[in-house]
Amino acid sequence: MEKIDQLSPLALAFLGDAIHTTYVREKVLEGQINKINNYHNIAKKFCNAKRQMQTLEKLQADLSQEEADVVRRARNSHNKHSAKNFDEETYKKATAFEALVGFLYLHKKFDRLQEILSLSMRENGEER
Repeated sequence: MEKIDQLSPLALAFLGDAIHTTYVREKVLEGQINKINNYHNIAKKFCNAKRQMQTLEKLQADLSQEEADVVRRARNSHNKHSAKNFDEETYKKATAFEALVGFLYLHKKFDRLQEILSLSMRENGEER
């Protein structure tokens, strides 16, 4: 993709949401081969604004300057949409998390992306 740095934070979040959801669903399938009809309930524990906000908060101190700039721009962007079940602060931080995921993916920073996606699925310090 050309002109990655010209994409808006919301465009990065749009892509980041899809990447995060795909990652979570793949991990759910790995652990749930024979458990039909339970996929969605497991995945939604990880694919929601509160969980994404919590992951971003865990990462905050370890962000590079470039990553922190992406997060800041996304958090401060004006979105016409809002989360149904979460407050505005949670939704803005979740959008920032998704933008960071989209940014890392488009810049092919796959090791860092894997680190962050893995962190997003940890429960009590262990990955699912």
